[in-house]
Amino acid sequence: MFKKVLIANRSEIAVRVVRACRELGIRSVAVYSEADRESLHVRLADEAVCIGPAPSKLSYLDMDAVLSAAKITGADAVHPGYGFLSENAEFSKACEDLGLVFIGPKPESIKKLGHKSTAKELARSAQVPVVPGTKGLIDDDFVKEAQSVGFPVMVKAAAGGGGKGLRLVRTPEELEAQVRLAQSEAQAAFNDGSVYIEKFIDRPRHVEIQIAADGHGQVIAFPERDCTIQRRHQKLIEESPSPAVQPETRRLMQEAAVRLARAAGYTNVGTVEFLLDPSGRFYFIEVNTRLQVEHPVTESVTGLDLVVAQILIASGEKLPFDQQRASEIRAHSIEHRINAEDPDRNFAPCPGRVDRLTLPGGAGVRVDTHLYSGYTVPSYYDSLLAKLIVWSSDRPAAIAKSLRALSEFEIDGLKTTIGLHRKVLGHPDFKSGSFDTHFIERLNHVQQPRSDSAAAAR
Repeated sequence: MFKKVLIANRSEIAVRVVRACRELGIRSVAVYSEADRESLHVRLADEAVCIGPAPSKLSYLDMDAVLSAAKITGADAVHPGYGFLSENAEFSKACEDLGLVFIGPKPESIKKLGHKSTAKELARSAQVPVVPGTKGLIDDDFVKEAQSVGFPVMVKAAAGGGGKGLRLVRTPEELEAQVRLAQSEAQAAFNDGSVYIEKFIDRPRHVEIQIAADGHGQVIAFPERDCTIQRRHQKLIEESPSPAVQPETRRLMQEAAVRLARAAGYTNVGTVEFLLDPSGRFYFIEVNTRLQVEHPVTESVTGLDLVVAQILIASGEKLPFDQQRASEIRAHSIEHRINAEDPDRNFAPCPGRVDRLTLPGGAGVRVDTHLYSGYTVPSYYDSLLAKLIVWSSDRPAAIAKSLRALSEFEIDGLKTTIGLHRKVLGHPDFKSGSFDTHFIERLNHVQQPRSDSAAAAR
């Protein structure tokens, strides 16, 4: 087992990893930018190192700074959390070269699965259903390729996610302009302007399968998470099990995820994401080669700790559970991402000082956060403030518990999405489970750009 783990991240996920390390008797090292000097993860870790100025590229994305912090503190492993360097094969390899264990997949697996076009080809070879589209990156004759797929189509960045480099194209006449825009946006966001084309799936649900694989040949798939409630390609609410997935579909999705993981030689935890169409057919989207923001949903449903599993796998141990145990659905869980955003102003970020913080509690309620009263939320990073996770005996009970917990949740001093979550839960379509990825657009009566689709939220 490791003696000391450096956490190459910030905010609530860094707090989450610090706590897992402490439970395992492992010392933790926090890294922080100058803007995060007062963040909770810095206070909780056993040691902390400032790695640079506020901008991410000068701190959390600076591989040399992160690796130097690991070496000077004597860490023997690095946990990347999610975002930042977590899916960077070069960073994973650099850790290996320095004798540090990267708590995540091997760089070869990240390369195979981190590029969507390559991952799609691997999925095809593993007999995993994929959305019809081009078999690789598009060339100069993309109009002909798009016509062969059939309009409407999605132009998608091959690298990255979160809706960057994503365009919905309904007619051949607008294709060239949208391809150029997608390439430009992808280049700016991921330093990779390559794109490909997929058939547009109307009224889809976004459903994903959590996987875990150790170095002893065991690959396990968990019950699905439904991540359909999104805004601007970013997830707002996740739940498990999905109200739209039947047991047979769940089994087939789990088996497909395991086949893909084995084909990639995958180890550690990850997530295989699918689109589910109204008829119940599912199609592979991408693999997130890291821990997901919404991992607590799976933990709440199964009673298993995914962060502890990550650390055990990376240290060479076998997974402490098998497929039968991981498939047990012991509750219905819903996660709410509480963001510093104003839903009435197109989700504009709202950083600022937390004047007062009141967290909900009670049986079946968990809050993952880095906030405290008096903390100032910086403007440089993601707007996620907290994750409210509830679980209960069934979906109606989980919705009722969510409404109760949200009514207790108070963050004074800045705008948040708490009110929006209550609005979603009160809507008849959410209560009935009859919704798709465009639910928030209809709920807010917001006219979205024609490029919008929910095919690639992270």
